[in-house]
Amino acid sequence: MPDTSPAARSRSRAVTTEPPARLSISSQNYSSWSLRGWLMCKFSGLRFEVDKVALDAPGTRAELLLLAPSILVPCLNHRGIRVWDTLAIGEYLHEIAPQAGLLPSDPVQRAHCRSICGEMHSGFSAMRASLPMNIKARLSSFKVWAKAQQDIDRIEEIWQDCLGRYGGPFLFGKRRSLADAMFAPVASRFVTYQVALSEAGARYRDTIMALPEMAEWREGALAEPDELDELDMEF
Repeated sequence: MPDTSPAARSRSRAVTTEPPARLSISSQNYSSWSLRGWLMCKFSGLRFEVDKVALDAPGTRAELLLLAPSILVPCLNHRGIRVWDTLAIGEYLHEIAPQAGLLPSDPVQRAHCRSICGEMHSGFSAMRASLPMNIKARLSSFKVWAKAQQDIDRIEEIWQDCLGRYGGPFLFGKRRSLADAMFAPVASRFVTYQVALSEAGARYRDTIMALPEMAEWREGALAEPDELDELDMEF
């Protein structure tokens, strides 16, 4: 039986009247870290509004061009708590919304999820540098250099391992997790640069790109008037 006591009704009113969280992001077209944080908030079910940091701000440009760490975005403000860095945001959201399943309930799977999220967070620098996220672009004859291909091969290895272990369609089974949010910008890069993938890799890429949240993000990216010439060129 649901709790209909005055105290329960008061708690319910407090939840519904609580102001939404605020998430600071930068470019929807270029910022992979902004996309990751935004997807985590969406997957968690958190009610939030977006604050956009101007693309022409020096710190934003430095972050997008991989010349400085992402310290401005994404940044989540919730109940007077400020959380930055994508992994920290993900862990915080898991704490406040465990029912969303952002981390698997099984401790072994949870450790695995954290490990590949950490690898994405700190690794794959060659792929990031030579295949920057650019949702608007479609490059049909892009040359993937050897170091970037090594990163791509490792990403495919991670995807295939997870899909084989947990059955898909997402990396840890039927529920979307922090890992899917972390690798979503990679799926977008593989579309932009038309990267050749295995059958399993292509299927997972398409699963991520078909998410309604990704369609919403892409719509925002396409509407952005700003451009970074440095990221609109073929390397």
